[in-house]
Amino acid sequence: MAHRIAVVALDHFAPLDLGVPGQVFWSAESPDGEKLYDVVTCSPGRRPVRCSAGYSVLPDHDLDVLDTADTVLVPGIHAGSPLKDGVIGDDLREALHGRPRIMSICTGAFVLAAAGLLDGRPATTHWRDASRFASLFPQVKLDPDVLFIDDGDVLTSAGVAAGLDLSLHVIRRDHGSEVANRVARRCVMPPWREGGQAQYIERPLPRANGTSTAATRAWMLSRLQASLDLDALAGHAKMSVRTFTRRFREETGMSPAKWLTRQRVEHARHLLESTDLGVEEIARRAGFSTSVSLRQHLHAAVGVAPLAYRHTFRG
Repeated sequence: MAHRIAVVALDHFAPLDLGVPGQVFWSAESPDGEKLYDVVTCSPGRRPVRCSAGYSVLPDHDLDVLDTADTVLVPGIHAGSPLKDGVIGDDLREALHGRPRIMSICTGAFVLAAAGLLDGRPATTHWRDASRFASLFPQVKLDPDVLFIDDGDVLTSAGVAAGLDLSLHVIRRDHGSEVANRVARRCVMPPWREGGQAQYIERPLPRANGTSTAATRAWMLSRLQASLDLDALAGHAKMSVRTFTRRFREETGMSPAKWLTRQRVEHARHLLESTDLGVEEIARRAGFSTSVSLRQHLHAAVGVAPLAYRHTFRG
């Protein structure tokens, strides 16, 4: 039986966010063409809901359909009491509680937080709304730098296109990399994006030619196995260490060391998913000094050990 995803459409919904589940999850099929997800859409009282793009939608269901759902998904909204005051109606609050798995895209996290579902838990939302979110919901462990957060039965994503990243991640988690990669190809999108939303935050960037660290980042990616210290990186960029570090952070939202570790973890994840290499060899190829170091960094990033990660995504 297909896994049912119930999408909760609210007034002021973000159009792309509402469309993502029906497109991405609908594209997930077994090798024999069987649909793996059944996506339905609802609204409180099955009322029409309107977006800022000048149209309304009339969902087929009311909130009672959440009782049949394996996953509940709340798209982002552009206005309304969750964003303004951090509150939602009692009917919606009660309907969201007790679900096996619940997700949000973009500012849908405001709805989950207003329902009390994110208290004491890590979560993310669109970087432009992070300050407002933090002031309304100080009890939530907000991380505005990542594309999405998987906290088991509660998952949140950053803005707009990050909902695509989260949806693919859920498909990979549910059915493995092969299915997720097929969906990515069908939707003409990358199977995963490196880094977090910090790289998209508006910052004053250097405009003069030759001041970008992009070439050095590409060089780093080609030498993940090597020992790369700040002196070597700054030397490649033909900058002082201080200037290189400052410009690197301006362009990526993180320090060179943190960015490099993240790329090494992503490469190790790719090798775990796509090869039969042992953990020691994967650690070496990804640039970690030992398998212990790889285990520590992978656990910090995704919460599991290498072999458990491989088992999840390769069966």
